[in-house]
Parts: sequence; structure tokens; C-alpha cells
Amino acid sequence: MKEELVTYLQSAREAMVWKLQGLPEYDVRRPMTPTGTNLLGLVKHLAAVELEYFGLVFGRPSGVVLPWFADDAEPNADMWATAQESREEIVALYRTAWEKAAATFEALELDSPGEVPWWPAERRKVTLHRILVHMIAETNRHAGHADILRETIDGAAGMREGNDNMGAQGPEWYAAHRERLEEIAAGA
Repeated sequence: MKEELVTYLQSAREAMVWKLQGLPEYDVRRPMTPTGTNLLGLVKHLAAVELEYFGLVFGRPSGVVLPWFADDAEPNADMWATAQESREEIVALYRTAWEKAAATFEALELDSPGEVPWWPAERRKVTLHRILVHMIAETNRHAGHADILRETIDGAAGMREGNDNMGAQGPEWYAAHRERLEEIAAGA
């Protein structure tokens, strides 16, 4: 069961990294929503929370310094990349988080206990199973955000390279489909 959960997590992780591929720096960094959501920031956020959830929560601190979680950090500093943080550094941080998490998965059983200090007291006591499920949900939630952002940027859609999961319809079909949906929405 642990291997199956890790497989689902890894699939979502790889989708996140794929969403950055082939885009210029501006497009991976630019805020695409009123709250500033951007592709590189989503990856940075996931790297950071994985390091905390699969490390600190189980008494296995990663040793990686995360300045955006410091008390004096800007709000949401984990959700965007500074000019000094390169895409390569953030992706490397994410891959480091995967390696640290893999060591935790190897060392612990699904029922191994942990504690999430930033959760309310009544929910802080957790197991590796619970945190794996939590991170699968969190990563897939952000992968959904990334899907929409990437499609908005350049039209690229789908799960991952070589398996877009979008069916055989081409761009012309989707353009006509979107136009039809717009007409339905306007008439509602």
C-alpha cells in the first residue's frame, strides 16, 4: 500500500515539473491570478511543504534552510520565486524534497506516528499514512492549478508529456467546443 501511495504522489510531482518545461522565465514566474499564483511558485511551495511534512513532522528535519518560513518572511514568500532564485534551484530543491521523503518512506511504516506543530492541537497527531494522503491531495490540487495556468499561458494541457489524457480532439475541435460553451453561458 505504501508503494501505491508513493506512486500517486510521484505522478503528481512529475506533472508539476513538466508544467515548467519549455516556458521562458517570465511565463513560469508571472502572476496569473489576482492572488499572484504562478507556476514556479507552486513548485517552490510544494518543495517546502514536503520537506516539512516528511521531515520535521516525523522528527527527521531535512537540514534544508527555508527562509520563506522564517518569522520575518514576507507573507506567501513560499508561493513565488525571487529574482535571485532560479528555476533550476527550485526544481533541484523539489527533487531534494523527494529524496528526503523517500528516506522517510523507507525508514517508517504507514502507521508511524508524527506531529504537525502548525495544525490545531486536536489534529496534530498523525501517521505517515495520513501525511502521504495529505500530500497526494495537496500536490494534485496544485497540479490542477498548474494545469489551468499552463493552458492559459500557451495552450498546453494534460497530465504529462507523452500522455496528455485529453483525447484525440485537436485544437480546432476545442476552439469550436469553447465557442459553443461560451454561447451557452451567455444565454443562461
